[in-house]
Amino acid sequence: MLEQIKRFFKSSEFLKGIVTAIAIAIPMLFSSFFLNDIQVGFAVALGVLFCSPPDIAGSVKHNFYGVLTAVILATILTLILGFVANMPWLVYPVLGLTVFFISYISVFGFRASLVSLGGLLAITLGFVHNYTTEELLTHTFLIFLGGIWYLSLMGLKLLLFSSVQTNQLFVKTIEDTAAYLRVRGELISCKTNRDELYQKMYLLQSQINGYHETLREIILSARKRSGVSNSTRRRQLLLSELIDILELAVANPINYEKVDEIFKDHTNYIDEYKNLVSEIAFQLEHISKVIRGEEKLKENEKIPEILHKIELNINYYKILVGLPKSRVGTLMLRNFKNYQEKQVQKISGIERILNNYTNNNKILSKKEATRFITPQDYDLKKLVVNFSFKSPVFKHSLRLAIVIVLGFIIGKMLSMQNPYWILITIVVIMRPSYGLTISRTQNRVLGTFIGGAIATLIIFTTHNTVVYGVLALMALPFSFSLVQLNYRNAATFITLQVVLVYAIMQPDILAVIQFRILDTLIGASLAILSNYFLWPSWEFQNIHEYFSKAIKANQQFLEQISIFYHKKGEVSTVYKLHRKEAFLAIGNLNTAFQRMNQDPKSKQKDYAIIYELIVINNTFLSSSASLGTFIRNNKTSKVPEEFDVFIKNICANLQLAVQLLEEDNSKLKTINQEKIEEAHDLYDTAFEDLSNKRDKELEQGKEISSELKIKLRETLLVSEQVKWLFDLSEKLVSSIKKYKSGAEENSA
Repeated sequence: MLEQIKRFFKSSEFLKGIVTAIAIAIPMLFSSFFLNDIQVGFAVALGVLFCSPPDIAGSVKHNFYGVLTAVILATILTLILGFVANMPWLVYPVLGLTVFFISYISVFGFRASLVSLGGLLAITLGFVHNYTTEELLTHTFLIFLGGIWYLSLMGLKLLLFSSVQTNQLFVKTIEDTAAYLRVRGELISCKTNRDELYQKMYLLQSQINGYHETLREIILSARKRSGVSNSTRRRQLLLSELIDILELAVANPINYEKVDEIFKDHTNYIDEYKNLVSEIAFQLEHISKVIRGEEKLKENEKIPEILHKIELNINYYKILVGLPKSRVGTLMLRNFKNYQEKQVQKISGIERILNNYTNNNKILSKKEATRFITPQDYDLKKLVVNFSFKSPVFKHSLRLAIVIVLGFIIGKMLSMQNPYWILITIVVIMRPSYGLTISRTQNRVLGTFIGGAIATLIIFTTHNTVVYGVLALMALPFSFSLVQLNYRNAATFITLQVVLVYAIMQPDILAVIQFRILDTLIGASLAILSNYFLWPSWEFQNIHEYFSKAIKANQQFLEQISIFYHKKGEVSTVYKLHRKEAFLAIGNLNTAFQRMNQDPKSKQKDYAIIYELIVINNTFLSSSASLGTFIRNNKTSKVPEEFDVFIKNICANLQLAVQLLEEDNSKLKTINQEKIEEAHDLYDTAFEDLSNKRDKELEQGKEISSELKIKLRETLLVSEQVKWLFDLSEKLVSSIKKYKSGAEENSA
């Protein structure tokens, strides 16, 4: 607990909270003590509040333009809403239209959604006071000034603490990677239902992919902007090693049922692998502490011991079971060991990077680096494409506009003390997904009650306004730094801070607390009801789009693996790009499934078949990555014709799956099942011939030749993977047919 608190105070989130608190507190204190007019500081503070949301992890360029856009947007919206605030016949349509269009810009991505949040806050807080034209122009200018003030402080933060954000992202990536490896270790020894572990693994993989993408943007953008410094080089190498660790983990697909069957009487040989995975995860956690500055780097002495023990176990198993019966199990154990040895090599690579022994490592050229940065798509065509009820963003924007207007009307009708609190509650908790809205609502309401209770206790304890002011200032950085980490705690500090500020200005503070809680409950109720009844966007309705993208990405990655198998040599940039896209597409699919899990049970249509498709797509990527990793890291022979037959048929199945999902009535050529069966037999025959050759060597007492050993292993592993990939592609088509059939029944 104490360790977590210390880490929080060192985090980039707390640093941003401090910067935001300073940006708000200084103008308010200055205007109060030197100008004798708190409203000046309040307006500047609003400008800070409106433009700070887009200041998130990412490149300097994207942060700068995101915050600047929020400043300009907040200034314009404040001016518009200020002019119509006293025109009842105009205020409602203007309010509805501005809310819709500002919410709608979130189609451009996550950062755009945070710019949108700043704009929505500017709209809702445009009703705090009634201004004359001159006062409105002054107020608007001060908001613009507040935005520029925050922009300058953000630049200073990036200049002085440029490494804090990146180091923290590396730490989160490493810790989640360690957790991912531990889950895979648990799957080895788990003999019962593994579904819960699979779901946990998919969620972690999505989070890690997100961290990788953000780190790519930060590191490669910095390199593009200012060249290759020593720190940039080390970070790029570190990111490369972490990406390889994840790929190796994903590329080690295990048919757990087959493992259970083969080693049911020899579980001790499998348990040792779990110990190894656990120790690798422990070393990663140690590395994360080294980056935090909590420990000094040291080697893990247990890992070599466990690897030696595994080698002995493989030999014991081979002798105990006897050849040829033990051949498949021995190759399986050997394959497990080889993958884990590569993970250990990657860990050693990270240790060398931290020690700065990286002079001989390769890094991407500037041209290649640019290709790995995911471009921000701000094509205005997206506004047109999404302007329909098929788009979740469109439905959310329309829903939000209606509910904001309704909340404003209710606040006016009930003569609420601060009706804009209802609007702010709706803006901050309402999300396109019902599940996310419920989660935000629970945290917001609970946080408001806790904050209100603490504020009441303070007010009954003392009536000293200086104490109120000091506590409000102390709560300020926590309010902003906890929004992304723990929204319930953030809501607690926000409520505490707001109530204490009002306690300084108003004597009847208990009424303020009462209205604060009441407004929160009204806003939360409106948000939940509207999400359920007004054009609800249930995840099962949209998840087919994620399936389609994942299947296409998997196919393109598999095609690149096939090309590399034929050409050999250096791994191309195109290969790496398609590998990245496949991992991101599967990560997005897993995230969509997690959102579906948050929807009401009654709205989780076709859950079983959707989960089956999730598992198939993840397993397909895992098997493809395994095939690619083996081909890249081992000397391989000439590609047999049967391999191409399998790849051609697998890709045909994947194309058919996409066509079924996208309801494309054009038909593919009929798959030649006889040819695939022939390819299957050719691989089996090749492996059998090699096995017989090895058996004859054993009879003659000869040691296995290195050429035969390599060929035997390649034939078994490549044939096993392509057979499995073909079976998965067949299952995928079959499952999608069932999924489409169920979807048609639900829509009927």
